[in-house]
Amino acid sequence: MRRREFILLTGSAALCSFSAHAQQAGKVPRIGYLGVTSPSDRPPLLNTFRQGLRERGWIEGQNIVIDYRFAEGRLDRLPDLAAELVRLKVDVIVSLGTQGVSAAKNATKTIPIVMIGVRDPVGTGLIASLARPGGNITGVSGSAGLEIVTKQLELLKETVPKNRRVAILSNPANAYHQLAIKELNVAARSFGVQLRLLEARGPNEFEDAFAAMANERVGALLVLSDVIFNDHRARVVDLAAMNRLPAAYGIRESVEAGGLMSYGPSFLDFYRRSTAYVDKILKGDNPADLPVEQPTKFELVINLLTAKTLGIEIPQTLLSLANEVIE
Repeated sequence: MRRREFILLTGSAALCSFSAHAQQAGKVPRIGYLGVTSPSDRPPLLNTFRQGLRERGWIEGQNIVIDYRFAEGRLDRLPDLAAELVRLKVDVIVSLGTQGVSAAKNATKTIPIVMIGVRDPVGTGLIASLARPGGNITGVSGSAGLEIVTKQLELLKETVPKNRRVAILSNPANAYHQLAIKELNVAARSFGVQLRLLEARGPNEFEDAFAAMANERVGALLVLSDVIFNDHRARVVDLAAMNRLPAAYGIRESVEAGGLMSYGPSFLDFYRRSTAYVDKILKGDNPADLPVEQPTKFELVINLLTAKTLGIEIPQTLLSLANEVIE
């Protein structure tokens, strides 16, 4: 081959390679958001997510596209919605909670997944370890360990020290709850309380669970954090009030809705920090090599109005520890 022909051929190949690279570089990234509840549930969370992306240079409708899919509280819809996002060939899937992330994991082994607030991603088998998650999942863990549910039970016991029977409301569809209950059974013995374990998969099972609490004559309630319970928090809080049960929750919104107290990590902080993972993945980082972060900000919120309605005097020691007191 003559030198001139060689130069023309190699130049043409280089041009094609450059054009393909430019086309790839010009591709607008797609983020798939898999929501377990509805878009109207806790709007500040999604607003915080979009704001966090903007701060990192990703603006929805300009240089990124976000495809939203919401299960509206129907967990059976999650597999199909996750499959839809996979078919759209999104570049990364973002989801809150164990159920949503599990559905995404079952739908794809290749598309990166950023989890938000999964309580025990190692114990539930979603990742290999916090330091090296492996696979295609990384993000922000929702718990610094199962000790958080022990702390919730301890705070509830300090609030109603004479009570010896505590109901635990769990969702059997949430793998984390199974681990939490084992931890609570151990803690209950040291606190000198008896636990009554009750389950609800959705709002249609709430009333039966609270009827069982009344029959068991429990004196307090611990509601394990769950996307379904959180989505229907107003109903759960109303039923607790109707049964005059002092109740502890995992999210502050339940206290804002009239619940007695909550202790747990800040979900706004979760959403803000998750955008760092999305940013890194869109820039080429491998999720398997991105360590999973744990909560750094915890909140104790107490509703004094609810305490007065229930005839409970909150110990001053707890009030001094509270991040917010609703009066």
